[in-house]
Parts: sequence; structure tokens; C-alpha cells
Amino acid sequence: MRHFLADDDLGPDEQAQVLRLAAELKAAPYDAKPLAGPRTVAMIFDKPTLRTQASFAAGIAELGGHPMLVDGALAGIGVRESVPDVARVLGRQASAIVWRTFEQSALEQMAEHAGVPVVNALTDLFHPCQLLADLLTVQEHRGQLAGLRVAFLGDAACNMGNSWLLAGATAGMHVILAAPEGYLPSEEMFARATAITSYAGGSVAGTHDAVAAVTGADVVVTDTWVSMGKEGESAARERVLAGYRLTPELLAHAGPEALVLHCLPAYRGKEIAAEVLDGPQSVVWDEAENRRHAQKAVLTYLVGAAGDSDG
Repeated sequence: MRHFLADDDLGPDEQAQVLRLAAELKAAPYDAKPLAGPRTVAMIFDKPTLRTQASFAAGIAELGGHPMLVDGALAGIGVRESVPDVARVLGRQASAIVWRTFEQSALEQMAEHAGVPVVNALTDLFHPCQLLADLLTVQEHRGQLAGLRVAFLGDAACNMGNSWLLAGATAGMHVILAAPEGYLPSEEMFARATAITSYAGGSVAGTHDAVAAVTGADVVVTDTWVSMGKEGESAARERVLAGYRLTPELLAHAGPEALVLHCLPAYRGKEIAAEVLDGPQSVVWDEAENRRHAQKAVLTYLVGAAGDSDG
């Protein structure tokens, strides 16, 4: 049974295959119906959501399936019922499970017991569906991924920083994360990404120098400085991360045609200047749309793989 719990669950060839499929599905969004029946996909959201819920619901419907929204609070997952028991129940009702939650370990438990593909719609550790959308967006605008230089600015010790390390390395990109002391991914995460570069090409690195990271970059990425659950640290984080704000002056060090990505929601004037987010180099709205196409491709790939294993 194949799942998509972390970015490196797809190898380089598989990642490229899913991205090709996403492009095909985007070009003809209503043609492919692998979930015809309709087959049900259970969607659980334990964290605030806009793009994730909208894109999965729309995408599942376009694939001919039925998006079944499961209220995680009502179900009491991990409180009223254990994660393994919830997995066993949902696995008999749905062809796949999409879960946006907190702990990666809980998602792994869901995958262990569900008997159907499980997709990570965001955890505290990874955001792999967002990265597929990001890569699809870059590929659309630049025609390739391998060899491109990506700079990630701000709080890189977050799910997006971790996912850019793993997914960027898998794509053969050169990923450099710029953050202050204490805001870079763990040594273990860098080691995990470095292992990928040994066979996929590219490189990964961390620095405290925002200008050095951005200089010559083909893609510049930032994210909110205050991740969900860390709202109480807002003032302190804004002080520490102020030097990593993506301003026009900082962006000027990047390549002249550098793309600007932000997974949203964005806070203009904090992690990114309004004139950058809304400027000509920003592709954030393409990026947001591409969540749907990338996730359709992941579901198509996983459900197809599950069918192959059953047969």
C-alpha cells in the first residue's frame, strides 16, 4: 500500500511522473475519472484550512469521486477513539484518506491501519502536497526543475522548510535555507535531504545570511513567521526574523526573472512586502490553484497503485 506522508515517499522518477500527470490533469481537468462510482475520499481537517479543503474537495469531485468531510473534533480522533480504530473504520468507508493534523506520528498510525492510501494534507513536520504544487508552478514557468537554485527565507524550522529540503533535493534542485540561529531544520532533516542529493543531484544548505541565500536564486520562497499553534510567539518572532523579510531590495539580489512563492496565508509587511507578493515576479495565485492539480495527481497515482497491488 502506497501512502504520501512525507515528500521523500516519492523518489525522483515518481515525483516527475506525478508532476507530469498533474500537468495533464490541469490541461484537461474533467477528462480523467479514476474515482468514478463515485468512490469516496475521506477528508479530515484538524487545523485551519482554506486552500487545502477547497482544492481537495474540488479535485476529488473532478476525478469523479465524493469528498466526504469528517469532523475531527466530533470524531474525537485520539481522544474519543484511537487513531488505529478511526483508521480501521474510515478504511472500510473510503478509497483514500486525506488528513491535515498536528503530529506526524498520528498520520503514520493512520496509514499503518487504514488499508487504503493516506495523504498528508499538512502536519507540523511536512507539507508535501504544497511542495508538489510549488514544483508544478516552477516547472510551468521555467520548464525544468533540476539545477535551479531555490532560496527559502524566514522560519525554516517548519513543515515548509523541511518539505523544501526533501522535495527540492528529490527534484535535483539547489536548495538553500536562510534563517536566524535556532530557525533552521534539524541536522537529521539536513542529513535526510543530503542522502537524496547523492543520487538525485542538486544540493541542500543552510545559512544565516539572507542576501547570500537570495543572490542569483531562480526561486525565492517565504512563509508566515508564525505557524499554527505558535501565535503566542508572534512578537518575539517578528523581532528575530525581521532581517529575513522578503522586500524589493532583497529580491533584487536574485536572478532577474526569479519567481516568488508563498504558500499563503500571507501577512503583507511582515514576512513579505506587499509590492513583492502582489508584484510581477509573484506566482502565488498559480501556486494556490496548482494545489488542486497536484493533489489530483497524487490521488490518481496512489489509488492506481492500490488497485495494482490488489490485483
